Amino acid sequence: MGVVHDRDERGRDETLRGERPVVDTDVIIVGAGPTGLMLAGELRLAGVRPLVLERQPQPRDTPKASGLGGRILHLLRYRGMLDRFEAASSNPNVAPRFPFGNMYLDFTHLADPPMRALPLPQLEIERLLDERARELGADIRRAHEVVGVSQDDATVTADVRGPDGPYQVTARYLVGCDGGHSRIRDMAGIAFPGTTYPEVNRLAQVTVHDSVTVLDNGDIDVPGLGTIHAGFTRTDRGVFAFAVSSGVLSLQTTEDESTEYYDDEPLTLTELGDSARRVLGADLPLGEPTRLTRYTFKDRQAERYRAGRILLAGDAAHLFPATGTALNVGMLDTVNLAWKLGADIHGWAPAGLLDTYHDERHFAGARARLQTRAQVALRRGQDPAAEALRQVFQELVADEPALRRMGALVGHTDIRYPMPGSGQHALAGTFAPELTLHTDQGITSAAELMRTARPVLLDLADRQDLREIARDWQHRIDIRTAKTDNRPADAMLIRPDAHIAWAATIDEPTDTAAIGLREALSGWFGAPVETTVPITARTHASHR
Repeated sequence: MGVVHDRDERGRDETLRGERPVVDTDVIIVGAGPTGLMLAGELRLAGVRPLVLERQPQPRDTPKASGLGGRILHLLRYRGMLDRFEAASSNPNVAPRFPFGNMYLDFTHLADPPMRALPLPQLEIERLLDERARELGADIRRAHEVVGVSQDDATVTADVRGPDGPYQVTARYLVGCDGGHSRIRDMAGIAFPGTTYPEVNRLAQVTVHDSVTVLDNGDIDVPGLGTIHAGFTRTDRGVFAFAVSSGVLSLQTTEDESTEYYDDEPLTLTELGDSARRVLGADLPLGEPTRLTRYTFKDRQAERYRAGRILLAGDAAHLFPATGTALNVGMLDTVNLAWKLGADIHGWAPAGLLDTYHDERHFAGARARLQTRAQVALRRGQDPAAEALRQVFQELVADEPALRRMGALVGHTDIRYPMPGSGQHALAGTFAPELTLHTDQGITSAAELMRTARPVLLDLADRQDLREIARDWQHRIDIRTAKTDNRPADAMLIRPDAHIAWAATIDEPTDTAAIGLREALSGWFGAPVETTVPITARTHASHR
């Protein structure tokens, strides 16, 4: 049979060679968890056609992550998405108190805490991200399993097993967002060194049993056990932790155990009760469960996030030995990656741009491993020295400067990507600050400027000299002029991921600022278009 071409409603090429159809797209995303769905939306903002392939026919209802926190919340606000996430949360203004190594970082007494959390089940996070990606035009296919991958200098090909039979997808790039047991990572030959800790955590939310008395201070009185204090209780058999809110008992047990569990082995109430008995030494009456989940801790990071035209993001790239980290870091991976893939696919990426994805996000992953490894040391030690370490740590974070520093580390807000060039402004590599901006059209904010995920030159000092330089890149970047109180710089060049590529110091001389700005524009956004090129030609070039 000859080659038959068709084009679907999204402009995707459909080809039939023999009896096996071949689909052509820009980027294949393997995995429709939060990382893959966030990437799909970001790629659509970059003008790229993603195809998401997920082997599961429906989203898993197994409880996993229970919320978002730290930098990802800022990013969602910058994309105009935070309101819909807050609307779906049961408590969008939850007091900022975070577990850390079986202790707590308590920010509730700070007027401006360094990080906040948004309680939201992972299933709901996935629903919102799926909804957003489809609104932007992403193609998401469930019950489509990638069983093979090959690549050459120009394309990558995925062999897919779908409900209607096998087919192939060709694309410029493929991104593995398929979790800690990533088959894409294995097929790409990327090593995943690290450690699996011999412990199992069982987490649940149950109604308070009639025989259990909740005391005024949040402790509970249990027949046969007596009073158990809220927070963490350490025994020589493990750790038991709980908190009570509105008649719901949130509890967790941690035991040393080498059993390997998988997502298709759900936690039962009986198993949870047996674990609580082993740790506490007596039965803990449990009410009706509303959430049951089990997880183990791994500390692993891919040696490289890119192998040719195959890239990794999320759990496929890193696993952290503490809760509250993996989901946030994975979603942030995609915001860094999407615009760089878009630049390459549209043909204007400067040399080495895509390699900076590994450089920057491997660095960020290492920072996340640093604080989660520290939690392992605080959590697992059983001797008097470990108890002394926990006591010293708790005393340190009672001081506000140390508490704020830990909040920045845990919330990933301390990330400053290394930027090329010497004499960089202190803002270079950091996340763009949330500034109130006064413009000719009224009051706006830095977050509003990032809704479309386009680069922005933000002129805060009416520097016409800098705006003139940027005009040769205006087909790729937005040029905005505004005033703000206590401006941090004369101008900032902000990348689509909201990190600052370059900034001019206050009253920086024209020659110095011009050199730095040109270098940053060329280094991040490619060669300029000559000013003699008509605007229509520039617009066309930006969509090549």
